[in-house]
Amino acid sequence: MYCYISEVLEEHDMSKKATKALNNPYYIARYNASKNNPNLTSREKTAEILNIDRTRLSRIELGMSVPYPEEVLAMADVYEIPELCNMYCSGECAIGRETVKPINADSLDRLILQFLGSSQKMENITEQLINITSDGIVDEGELEQFDSVLSELEKMSVNIQSLMMWAKKNKDSIMSKRGN
Repeated sequence: MYCYISEVLEEHDMSKKATKALNNPYYIARYNASKNNPNLTSREKTAEILNIDRTRLSRIELGMSVPYPEEVLAMADVYEIPELCNMYCSGECAIGRETVKPINADSLDRLILQFLGSSQKMENITEQLINITSDGIVDEGELEQFDSVLSELEKMSVNIQSLMMWAKKNKDSIMSKRGN
């Protein structure tokens, strides 16, 4: 799933662990964010920061309610975990499940290798697209090759989005290292 969100909960001073919510990605995200922001250790304070009802946050973290997109955006921003948005769109939103692929903001070296692997295929994909579409139509004999090209483009898109998600997630730490 998502490395940061699905991280195993470590011992941490968050008054009481919500044992019923331990597998919920929104709870895990808040729990992990509370390591850097003590205001997020309680649902009550977190709900106030997110501008949602404490009971609503509880129901979301216990898996009893699906959050609204605006709530996920707020959580992603406050918790500083942008991949919550992708998780929601690719897994919980009816339209997103059809149009958004899950991405993984893994380690930078792995993402770079995936991106480079994809980009090396770009010249071949370009040639195939030109050959397939040069007459302005995709005929039956070209359909399988066209589907293969589309599949590769989708993989490239996921690799690019994953790299961008990693950069967004780690931008502050990159900038702080630059300043030192």
